[in-house]
Amino acid sequence: MNQPSPNLSMPPFLMDNQFRYTDEELIARFQEGDEQAYTELVIRYRDKLMTFVYRFVNDMEQAEDIIQDTMLKLYTHKHYYRNIAKFSTWIYTIAGNLAKTELRKKKHHKVTNISQMGPEDRDYELPSVAPETDEIVQGEYIEKKIQAAIQNLPLHFRTVTILRDIQELSYEEISKIVEVPLGTVKSRINRARLQLQKELKDLK
Repeated sequence: MNQPSPNLSMPPFLMDNQFRYTDEELIARFQEGDEQAYTELVIRYRDKLMTFVYRFVNDMEQAEDIIQDTMLKLYTHKHYYRNIAKFSTWIYTIAGNLAKTELRKKKHHKVTNISQMGPEDRDYELPSVAPETDEIVQGEYIEKKIQAAIQNLPLHFRTVTILRDIQELSYEEISKIVEVPLGTVKSRINRARLQLQKELKDLK
């Protein structure tokens, strides 16, 4: 099923008012039939959700497919949103559920990714490169190590860590997204951070 193809150029009325309309006001306008409001929501959330989902699935192409499905659900299920929670909570919940579904499929089919490789399968040796490319390669090396460490977290730790430390959502909003008490969220984040610090201590 193909996603509707909205015009992703910024409509003039939104250029004038993009700081005036909240997410909740935009989804309300979209529920009333304003397709330009949908376009603005896509612009606001596509890149954020891409980062969020990629950290889950560790596959850019798969992350793009999940975000397309998320935006399709936003389009087709707009009336499911009720203004009793923040729009961001709702859209992150949709994206997170889709990502977890894909992870379950991947686990079922035993697809190997970097998080499933043993130490002997991983190659983190820096190649010999020209001095001007050292910084780029080092950055890629660090990113690979961080992503591998995130992938090694248990899913319930990975979820809250991405939402807090990468997406910078509040503890309260994370609690609503993952549907666990606030204290549990804080505990999971603290324990996840400790695990990441252990795995990434050689980067200091």
